[in-house]
Amino acid sequence: MANLSNLHPPAGQVQKEQRIGQGMGSGRGKYSGRGAKGQKSISGYSSMRGFEGGQMPLHRRLPKRGFTNIFKKDYVVVNLNRLAELEGDSFDPGKLLELGVIRKVQDGVKILGTGELTRAIHVKANLFSKSAVEKIEKAGGKAEVIQ
Repeated sequence: MANLSNLHPPAGQVQKEQRIGQGMGSGRGKYSGRGAKGQKSISGYSSMRGFEGGQMPLHRRLPKRGFTNIFKKDYVVVNLNRLAELEGDSFDPGKLLELGVIRKVQDGVKILGTGELTRAIHVKANLFSKSAVEKIEKAGGKAEVIQ
């Protein structure tokens, strides 16, 4: 009967670790598989990432393009058709987070005008598209910008 006390790996799977630098008779003595002399044979040697033996590394050969704007704001986008599906008549970032519409607020919430709105809702968000504001106000609701 198989149980935890008599489990073992297949024959030949587990091999003894090769100990290097343990004398000439071990087959890995003297230079310990590093060859004789040179930079790579020294204790503590580690090559720089991307090092190509003195050739100009790829990341330095390729041209650099563009830049990253460190002041860019990353807004979470919510469409009107998503708000129309939800229960309630007032929504703010906290409520949307609670309802599971958004996962995290990031730099704020932006409401876009995709979809139709048939009821009056009060929405508080950091940004609104023009079409979203028009549709919310046309339905009798209110779009309030928060900071």
